[in-house]
Amino acid sequence: MPAITPCLWFDTQGEEAATFYVSVFPNSRILSTSHYGDAGPGPAGSVLTVEFELDGQPFTALNGGPEFTFSEAVSFQIDCADQEEVDHYWSGLTVDGGEEGPCGWVKDRFGLSWQVVPRRLVELLADPDAARAQRAMQAMLGMKKLDVAALEAAADAG
Repeated sequence: MPAITPCLWFDTQGEEAATFYVSVFPNSRILSTSHYGDAGPGPAGSVLTVEFELDGQPFTALNGGPEFTFSEAVSFQIDCADQEEVDHYWSGLTVDGGEEGPCGWVKDRFGLSWQVVPRRLVELLADPDAARAQRAMQAMLGMKKLDVAALEAAADAG
């Protein structure tokens, strides 16, 4: 199967966004930057694309203009090993104008949506005891940033 690389459309903030994402995710880096030439449509010399990796996952940031913006119809899910990772990504992605959303969702300052999900939630929702799984789901529905200890306590409260 060919590699799939998400291409993120920005107005003019692609380079700023790529630099920001690389600062939040460990083992990440900017790979290359291309610029508009005289043919446009952007101003000659301005950034056209930034190729970057977030922990090995390739992405492209494209400065395509204001025609398109992000919506919650597409988000990136972050598989967090524990509460420490949830806290890291939550605070990192909401800094400088990011927005907290319900049920572990955040929108960064560029408008891109992320789901910050602890592995423990996935395990609790798949519990063979349906009542236990439903208690975890009900607890999750009342949270913004997901709290692993509170999810476990809710699941065990039956």
